[in-house]
Amino acid sequence: MGDLLLVRHGETEWSRSGQHTSWTDLPLTGQGEEQAKSLAPLLTGRTYARALSSPLGRALRTAELAGIPGVEPDPDLHEWDYGGYEGITTAEIHRTRPDWDLWTDGVPPGPEGHPGESPARIGARADRVLARVVPALAEGDVVLVAHAHFLRVLTARRLGLPPADGRLFQLATATVSRLSTEHGHPVIAEWNVRP
Repeated sequence: MGDLLLVRHGETEWSRSGQHTSWTDLPLTGQGEEQAKSLAPLLTGRTYARALSSPLGRALRTAELAGIPGVEPDPDLHEWDYGGYEGITTAEIHRTRPDWDLWTDGVPPGPEGHPGESPARIGARADRVLARVVPALAEGDVVLVAHAHFLRVLTARRLGLPPADGRLFQLATATVSRLSTEHGHPVIAEWNVRP
């Protein structure tokens, strides 16, 4: 049984400032590009049964710079749709909604085409990804390149937890995490690793 490798993309201007970034397709900063390149020793030299990425440029560029071969874009790996909170920091939201919590409250609708997502809805997307990639683990490792909140929800779902329990897994930019199995059960083998 292979491992599920989770790669969070490198730094962008908004990940640095703490602004919620879903559909706004910001490029990696210079630092983000260097971070992505630094991941190569953790990811190259492996044979992947599947390699998938969010279709957003910051994730695809991270995969390219990290040297991951054969990456296929997968729209289900897109970041949480932050709806009306796109580009806004949690501190700014708390000025008008001091008790707001992404993991329990979700987000309000945004502009057309961006209705926002609840934890349950993003959990359903994570479940679809897992349904597609878990069978490939029988053939070897699988790597997913995506975004912090989405990968945190996917981790919770892989471990059999509710989507909102993704709040338990902090995930920094340009990191590799490894989900494995022990005695037939999914486990976290490594988390938030940088070279």
